[in-house]
Amino acid sequence: MKKKASPKGAKPTPHKLIVSTLHVKSSMKQDVYATTIATFGKLKEALHEVAKELEGDIEALDKRIVVDYTDKGEMACELKVAGDTIIFNMHTNVFKLDQAHSLWKTTYLQEDELRGYFGVINVYNFLSDSFKYNRERDIGYLVARLFMNKDGHFFVQGKRQLGFLYNDLENNVIDPGMLKKVLQSCILYVLDFDLLTPPYDQVNQVTVSEVNELNANMQISTGKRLGFRFQADSEGVS
Repeated sequence: MKKKASPKGAKPTPHKLIVSTLHVKSSMKQDVYATTIATFGKLKEALHEVAKELEGDIEALDKRIVVDYTDKGEMACELKVAGDTIIFNMHTNVFKLDQAHSLWKTTYLQEDELRGYFGVINVYNFLSDSFKYNRERDIGYLVARLFMNKDGHFFVQGKRQLGFLYNDLENNVIDPGMLKKVLQSCILYVLDFDLLTPPYDQVNQVTVSEVNELNANMQISTGKRLGFRFQADSEGVS
């Protein structure tokens, strides 16, 4: 027995709405995730290349300075640059760009709102000594976030040069050359982000436990800027 055709102008059934949403949105998210995985693979290759180039040049100038790349598995890798360790972490989820973001006003996203869904790679900066001495309470800082959509376009959110050099989503296409430039900008930012002495009143008290542990594994918390929060820094995030 044939099913009756739905009358023209009839609202789709909940079942059809679910199927349509799964087909459009969930398929798009699979595309974004696939792009993110591929991008992270390219980022690892570019980071390894940058590390080799830096290692060769700096070794000739000062053998005490260490530059070392380490692959940490499918979702992470790191670059040690002297006293700094930069960690790159790929998030497994897909995110919709905040509706208040200025990119929604661009023709590129208005033409296709599905371009406004992104995979994310986070870039964190830690002191190398935090890992060397197992200082688990040390603070790391979010340096930048790399957003990439289903079409392989990307933008970077971050501080200083990272906030304005790579914000042209429509024209920024992921390729090894662009990734290398982003990585070099991250390294330059980290090297210029110095370790500052914390305010005296902020560290004028310690517990007996902290003192007992200090000589063993350096447990008093250390960060480049004690009390610093990425979103509250004096330089705005772009």
